[in-house]
Amino acid sequence: MFKKSYLGMAVAFTLAIPAQAFAEVETSVILKNETAVFLKDSQRTGEATSMLDNSSGDKFYKFENSAKIFFNGDVGEDSSWHGELNIVHDARAISGYKGHQNYTQRDWLRELYIDTSAGNWDFRVGKQQVVWGTADGIKLLDIINPTDFSEFNQNGVEDARIPVWMINAERSVGDNSNVQLIISQAQENKIAGLNQDGDADHPFIMKGVDTITGKVNGFLNIAPALGNTAATFNGAAMGGGFTGGQFTATGLNLFAGLTVDGFASGSWDVTTPGLLNPGAGAPDASLTDPTNMPGFVLLNNFAQNGFTGAPGFPAGLVDPNGNQNVTNLMPLSGPNFGETSWNPTGATTSTFEYMTNATFATFNTFTGLVPTSVKPTGVTGMTSEYRTDYPATTSPNFGGRFRSSLDNGLNFSLNYFYNYSSNPDINMSLRDATTGNELTVQRAATTFIDSNGTPGPQANDTYIPNTSTNLTRAQARANWDLGNPTTILVHDGAQSPSYYGALDPTAVLASIGDGNPFNDAPTPGAGAPILRFTEEVHRVHSIGGSFDYAVDGLALPLVLRGEVLYEKNGKQPVVDKFLLSIGDITSALKMEDADTFKYVIGADVTVLTNMLVSAQFIQFRNLDYIDQPDRCVRQGDPSGTTTTDCSRYTADFATMSLTNGLQKAEENKEFYSLFLSKPFGESQLGRINNILIYEEGGGYWDRIDAEYSLTDEIILIGEVNMYWGDEDTTFGQFKNSSNAQIGVKWIME
Repeated sequence: MFKKSYLGMAVAFTLAIPAQAFAEVETSVILKNETAVFLKDSQRTGEATSMLDNSSGDKFYKFENSAKIFFNGDVGEDSSWHGELNIVHDARAISGYKGHQNYTQRDWLRELYIDTSAGNWDFRVGKQQVVWGTADGIKLLDIINPTDFSEFNQNGVEDARIPVWMINAERSVGDNSNVQLIISQAQENKIAGLNQDGDADHPFIMKGVDTITGKVNGFLNIAPALGNTAATFNGAAMGGGFTGGQFTATGLNLFAGLTVDGFASGSWDVTTPGLLNPGAGAPDASLTDPTNMPGFVLLNNFAQNGFTGAPGFPAGLVDPNGNQNVTNLMPLSGPNFGETSWNPTGATTSTFEYMTNATFATFNTFTGLVPTSVKPTGVTGMTSEYRTDYPATTSPNFGGRFRSSLDNGLNFSLNYFYNYSSNPDINMSLRDATTGNELTVQRAATTFIDSNGTPGPQANDTYIPNTSTNLTRAQARANWDLGNPTTILVHDGAQSPSYYGALDPTAVLASIGDGNPFNDAPTPGAGAPILRFTEEVHRVHSIGGSFDYAVDGLALPLVLRGEVLYEKNGKQPVVDKFLLSIGDITSALKMEDADTFKYVIGADVTVLTNMLVSAQFIQFRNLDYIDQPDRCVRQGDPSGTTTTDCSRYTADFATMSLTNGLQKAEENKEFYSLFLSKPFGESQLGRINNILIYEEGGGYWDRIDAEYSLTDEIILIGEVNMYWGDEDTTFGQFKNSSNAQIGVKWIME
């Protein structure tokens, strides 16, 4: 029914209109300029390009000029048509947001439809908007059209709403009722940062989006950095860095018993260049005792610099496997961000602090080609990519609404829409670099190898991944309490599977079968996998309704109103910190099923002759909320006096970030709003509006906008958006994006 090219649809649509319809076309034009500046100098979410970047960009962030051209004409005696072209250019926007982009608020063909009748039905066919909800400052029932959130909530709903192609049919039923049926094109909401580029320096990137694609905190960019660090450690292991200088054919596969926390919390003797031997004492915080160097310092050096400066590495060269302080792998502190620390027990803020229980054998999985020397020439780590996977446009949304009025003055509606959710899901999978086929993640238990044949584990045992096991989450969690780490392996679906990574973990037993792991040739793995992020949408049942009722007999006119929406088969982000801690990334950050119930109750009253006051209570209820608290003992603290977070819970998609512990969502999230609107000036030629929204958790947004008609053609406009409160709330996260805008509209009929 729907073609992918809406330009072709527009041509077909206009050709279908009789030529005489263009004989008397009414046109009007609105020219508009909007100029905006930030009110704060601080850095915004997603703006940093490295861990060391604490600068903020230009305060002057918007200079947008637009022309909206409206066309209206008749088709015969009973039909009419309408079109709207939207030409826009913002000289201050980042690349991709300066001008035209399909199905955004910058779409050049905004509307094009024909109104006609047949039988007792009125039809509007074409690209259009349909409004079902009227809540202030928030969308609930208004689900027919997607929304462009590139300026978050700031734009007026009519501008942010994205018109789509649809068939809209209505008819009256009796004296007081109306039935509306909709068949519409499925399109998703547009959210800044949800793309391969990440839209760095965009002013309205949410923390949850930054966790996906951000240059510093986004897993899309962290994954390759992890792969590079794994390549560095694998090169060190094969070169004998952990085994007294003897070449080790099995690389990191020998270290299924050593975790990130075990390494980072320990002390290491680095008196012999290129070798890491366990230190004899506690880590030396002063960094002056090379026999007891803190492990987290070495971890940071390997992560940030690779082999740069190491013995045998060419002087003057920079190891490309080094992270160079770009992505958030380790916490950096100090006046120049030149120091690192290790605190996985509390408010974790960096990648390796979340991956405390990941074994070094797991990092073999994230590594690519086999190193050929101490410097792993040609080694490549895990890479990442961002894809979209949307349904065919021949699979539309559809539904309907019944509206009616009772004799007592109560107006109500019943709504149903079977639609692809406008909010996209982001799903992760590990893929083959060549074929793109999805790979299988295996949680391998530990095999203990003792040269004397004594049952393990013993103090001096070698720990290797047991490739014949695949633990459930519960089994892996129980094993951890017994002191047995789990290694993450990845393989294809063949009957005799090929394992991915630098070295084949199935070859470890053969390599050490003679008790000497140093005299065998390495057995390559199938290479590094790709971590794919797939943006997609899914079908949901949206069932809701609305009401409004004018209360008579009061001193002031009062209208009570409300909307309710039950969404079945929705999705929620679920974080499993235990699985994340062992390196099972794709299972630790997942979209899972969740039904939701949302409603708004509002009251409108007119005071001071003509000032509208509207108050609302809004609640979002998650009917499948997950909250499973858990703490894990640390390998870096065998006494068990400190633990790490291993909980599983519903995360807050808007605000979850590495910097706030991947924040948990509220089971029932509440908002309160107050809206004021009043005309002003001579002959009431101006109007000022103010909406204030408070969210549970301490976030605020206040928008004041005004316009004043100098003449019938020229209108001055202005707007101030203030965000404040807790920076880990939906609104508070944008406090550094508070802004003021001014502009002018010129209307030509």
